[in-house]
Amino acid sequence: MLFASKATAESHDCGASWYALYTRHQHEKMVDQILTNKGFNTFLPLYATVHNWKDRAKALTLPLFPCYVFLKGGIERRLAILTTPGIYGLVSSAGQPDAIPDNEIEAIRRAVESGTRVEAHPFLKCGNWVRVKSGPLAGIEGILVRKRNMARLVLSVAILGTAAAIEVGAFQVEAINAPQARDSSSGSARRAPATRDRETIAVA
Repeated sequence: MLFASKATAESHDCGASWYALYTRHQHEKMVDQILTNKGFNTFLPLYATVHNWKDRAKALTLPLFPCYVFLKGGIERRLAILTTPGIYGLVSSAGQPDAIPDNEIEAIRRAVESGTRVEAHPFLKCGNWVRVKSGPLAGIEGILVRKRNMARLVLSVAILGTAAAIEVGAFQVEAINAPQARDSSSGSARRAPATRDRETIAVA
């Protein structure tokens, strides 16, 4: 099962774009909470897992996309964002924060709210694009992959070069053309932080 942080993707910033914040490892929840307290609209998808130690097992909720917190609008308050403890910077290119398509965040949000089991998945540059026809995830688009007797729908966040997968029935989806947003002149996906800038700010 997948969860979202207390700060949800419901937005009071109509028309604002989504952005990605690059954070220190294991500081995602702290960053999310601090930004929420500052009045920002954030989204931190979490998933449930069980870690087994020699003497016990413990249920944990961990970030689906480690080292990233999503932010809806608010970048005019850049100083308040970048001086938040645990944040390295905004995922940017040419000095400008990279906007994330709304449909990518919406797909992750709906997967979170559906309670469907979701897990991290390698980013796919190409594949068989499909759309969910029915059920709580109707309308969501992604790449269909098959593993043994299971079908999975891979939901991508392209600028981060990362993805998540949910289990679906093959009868629930229909084939569609690959969105043009996925096609680039280089034929490769944009990634962060390896090939993207992290906008930072010096604090005296």
